[in-house]
Amino acid sequence: MSIGLIILGILCLAYYIFLWTHGLDFSIVWLCCAAALICGGLIRSYMHRHELHLPGAVKVTGGIIITIGIIFFVVVEGMIFHGMMRKADSNLNYIIVLGAQVRGETPSKALRKRLERAAVYLKENPDTRAVLSGGQGRDEIITEAEAMYRYLKNAGIAEERLIKEENSTNTEENLRYSAEMIGDKSARTGVVTNNFHVFRAVELAKKQGYTNVSGIPAKSDPVNQPHYIVREFFAVVKEKIVGNI
Repeated sequence: MSIGLIILGILCLAYYIFLWTHGLDFSIVWLCCAAALICGGLIRSYMHRHELHLPGAVKVTGGIIITIGIIFFVVVEGMIFHGMMRKADSNLNYIIVLGAQVRGETPSKALRKRLERAAVYLKENPDTRAVLSGGQGRDEIITEAEAMYRYLKNAGIAEERLIKEENSTNTEENLRYSAEMIGDKSARTGVVTNNFHVFRAVELAKKQGYTNVSGIPAKSDPVNQPHYIVREFFAVVKEKIVGNI
């Protein structure tokens, strides 16, 4: 058991180093997991060698806290995975493509995957229009909406089907400003985003008053997927605490 904890800790540490070298945000959570697992393994090994035992009350209390934490984590992750498995509804009135980082004028890998999914959907559903939602970050030459507009136009989507929303800076604003451009929160609307993000995005939309909204999952980077899924747990919890979902 002690060796297993230490090995898991080392794997978490290696994953943290990988994420950190690639500049992914919130990678510190893997460093914390590594420290907790390695320390737990070393402490357990030390106590076993010296035949030390925790008081029964401490064991019971700690076990209850850990069990509740695991159940809570599994329940939230279950909702996230359910969103990831979502099948897109056909013939929606609108889809909202959520913005992501643009490097200069080029969509990032995450945004490109959203755009690839949006392009497929729009070609399969010719009556659907797309709201391209995303403003301009500090390191971006053009708005995310403009980058999305250029990509989809080059992919063969008619420009009259593309609506640019260029003021938003986060998911909550993406949905709020897009609703203003659509003008009808009862319209059949799909939210296009990377699969791990679908549950939170749809819940944010429902909280804002969208009454007929669904998710359209795009693929995500498989190497970074474990990190995205864990990070999304904390994002969902935060949105619930501040009342956004």
